[in-house]
Amino acid sequence: YSFSEIISEKEYTVVGTRPVRHDGADKVTGRAIYGADINHAGLLHGRILRSVHAHARIISIDTSRAEKLPGVKAVVTASDLPKTPDGATIDYGEGEMDLYFMRQNVMATDKVLYTGHAIAGVAAVNAHIAEEALAAIEVKFEVLPAVTTAPEGMADGAPIILETLQKNELGETISGPSNVAEHFQHRFGDIEEGFKQADTVIERQFSTAMVHQGYIEPQNVTALWNKDGRLHIWISTQGPFEVRGAVAASLDLEVSQVKVTPMEIGGGFGGKFPLYHEPVAALLSKKTGQPVKIVMSRKEVFESTGPTSGSSIKIKMGVTYEGKITAAQAWLAYEAGAFPGSPVGAGAECVFAPYNIPNVLIDGYDVVVNKPKAGAYRAPGASNAGFAAETVVDELCVKLNIDPIEFRLQNGSREGTRRPTGPFFPRIGLIETLEAMKSHPHWNSPLAGENCGRGVGVAYWMNGGAESACIITTNSDGTINLTEGSTDIGGTRASVAMQAAEVLGIASEDVIPAVVDTDSIAYTSGTGGSSVTFKTGWAAFKAANDLKNQMIKRASLIWDVEKNSIELVDGLFKSKVDSALHMTFKELAQQLNSTGGPLVGRAAVNATGVGAAFAGCIADVHVDPDTGKVDVLRFTIVQDAGKAIHPSYVEGQMQGGAVQGIGWALNEEYFMSDEGTMLNSSFLDYRMPTSLDLPMIDTVIVEVANPGHPFGVRGVGEVSIVPPPAAIANAIYRATGVRMETLPMNPGSVATAIAELKS
Repeated sequence: YSFSEIISEKEYTVVGTRPVRHDGADKVTGRAIYGADINHAGLLHGRILRSVHAHARIISIDTSRAEKLPGVKAVVTASDLPKTPDGATIDYGEGEMDLYFMRQNVMATDKVLYTGHAIAGVAAVNAHIAEEALAAIEVKFEVLPAVTTAPEGMADGAPIILETLQKNELGETISGPSNVAEHFQHRFGDIEEGFKQADTVIERQFSTAMVHQGYIEPQNVTALWNKDGRLHIWISTQGPFEVRGAVAASLDLEVSQVKVTPMEIGGGFGGKFPLYHEPVAALLSKKTGQPVKIVMSRKEVFESTGPTSGSSIKIKMGVTYEGKITAAQAWLAYEAGAFPGSPVGAGAECVFAPYNIPNVLIDGYDVVVNKPKAGAYRAPGASNAGFAAETVVDELCVKLNIDPIEFRLQNGSREGTRRPTGPFFPRIGLIETLEAMKSHPHWNSPLAGENCGRGVGVAYWMNGGAESACIITTNSDGTINLTEGSTDIGGTRASVAMQAAEVLGIASEDVIPAVVDTDSIAYTSGTGGSSVTFKTGWAAFKAANDLKNQMIKRASLIWDVEKNSIELVDGLFKSKVDSALHMTFKELAQQLNSTGGPLVGRAAVNATGVGAAFAGCIADVHVDPDTGKVDVLRFTIVQDAGKAIHPSYVEGQMQGGAVQGIGWALNEEYFMSDEGTMLNSSFLDYRMPTSLDLPMIDTVIVEVANPGHPFGVRGVGEVSIVPPPAAIANAIYRATGVRMETLPMNPGSVATAIAELKS
């Protein structure tokens, strides 16, 4: 058996093949240009002074000594930022944020709200002088008590973090300060009656730690405020247009005054959407008239950028003896960090989505705490909720002695199922995913050995669409240039190029894709939500069809025939009525300039019809009962991709998500002191899995075409991170009899749970 398998509904010529990625050679040879590689003439080095306290009032800031140091060119504080208009909001990547709060996150004014909160920025002729300047800035604080978990923040008498924040209670604003930014609710059916109909009810409480995306390349930015008033930013980002809008809003500029050039990106996973040091670099450049580059240290990345939320979750589910779910209830409290905007809304959408449940009640709470503002991380919010719900589902299966995959097949969502948050599912592939799991050799092979267990989990992610644009031009040698605005993280240059190539009947290698700056392409929403292959692929599909139709018209002029009598088949333009009339794509491309001029295919889309993503996994583990160490012996991830444009990259996304989910399950967490300081802010202490820790991840791609996309695409980049924590927790139970209710399930927590069970 091969470690990868594709269960396909339809085959194409280019789509579904495995060409070499267009940017591969540059990246493996070191020629690719990343943000930290920028080195303009007169470049200054920027550094940021950050708080050593999790919660403190700023009494005073004195920058005079720093400003006098030789080699220091500028110092800025929050007082250099323009005043914020009341009530303004800004797109913050995967969500919106109050503009006042966003500016507060860029640089603190009255209070610092987490360890690592920016206070001031300096620009100097070299990094050493910049660091010396930071040490010369004097800040006096009044230290305040810190709040580090959602339950702490919700408790009566908890220290208030944001005095201006008022609670949104089920759509109504409650006067008075609160750490709970929002309480929302999803309800349908009769939850009380649903539990009365159940023969078995299980209720459990779970907690998950804050986790970082762990991208290899640190956050970086270079800013040059030109004398004509325009600001040029070079940056590692998932959303160049979001950066443009946020920088313009934070500095009181028009978007046309800001140009953002996205560099190659060394990982993001949702974490490279928000604004952090970009306005600081811009202000320093404005003061000096020189370009300023800021590259974060790893400690800064951990302490000052947006990890995903820690959470506290309660799940209650009821089933009949026959295994039918009658009711489900969830209480989700997510840590937003220092400012509102946790992914609890997405968690609520995903928590029960794999199941057809007639009676549902979901309460969600967005809670501010003294930690970095939470950011997106691969299916943000879903992993927390999925861990809790899938663990309870497994406990129900054990109690009723029902096969866990059969239970999910019996209760699984399918076309027409109403989601717990309201809408009905269109064509989806959960049942096909479960059937693939059920028939997989992994599920049907025996698991031998003492203290070994096998667990499963399934998950849903809604995926994204939104705006995108594409321009295609032809070259006389038969190649095409494809211009797009989507930052390439997961091989999307290739997946977008392949969709254009499929339309035009040319090879993927004959497409030359380019990700360009915000001045050179129409608005394109960011690379997130598993959206790029869907939305930018659709834009490329439409642009290629636009070019195709223009080329058919040009061929009709050359041949003096009706354009409706010409078709393009496998890269060959030919007459439907005269077999003597035909020419290849390359032959026609060679004639364009001499027969009327070049042709340009264009498209701009607001892609709707997004296809829901489902994945499931099977995990085998061994647990050392003495130390609590969990070793993953075998792991299989099964996912509905709709259509795998480039199967190798889909498999890579599935494997990468699974590995990150395993890390979340077993190792990763922000280990905080009582005062709110992160104690493991390095890759040495923040333990992420490596290839030495895990077996090869087996993959099965299920292709249930999304009717909302020309090639049936569903986003694939996110859902695979969601089911591993629950699958591993369920495997640990079957190995030891212990139910784990806290992430991560590190050796200490597992050993403690085993000891408690024995006692």
